Amino acid sequence: MTISEAKRMDDTILEAFQRLMPQLSINHPPPEASDLAALIDSPSRLLLARDRDDQIVGTATLSVFRIPSGLRCRIEDVIVDKSARGADVGAELTKAALILARELGAPGVDLTSN
Repeated sequence: MTISEAKRMDDTILEAFQRLMPQLSINHPPPEASDLAALIDSPSRLLLARDRDDQIVGTATLSVFRIPSGLRCRIEDVIVDKSARGADVGAELTKAALILARELGAPGVDLTSN
């Protein structure tokens, strides 16, 4: 498994979100290509976990934003495909997000989970 940051929108990312988003929530439809492109172009970071066959099996978003007291980061929407659960994909995505937040200079990272 490899973890990488999405640098540009493509059909592979769109297909992955169409497959993964329903596994996160039935209340939120999969994002449109334009929504994902806007996310990739924003200060936030979209992380992708790929298996040995280069298929996206997980994703996490590191929300990056400024408030008066400084830079803040929050880990959002960690999704692991049901076929890859139990293989530490979520843990690896979270570790990568924490490393990235540290590199960006965030003093801490918020994470909530259901």
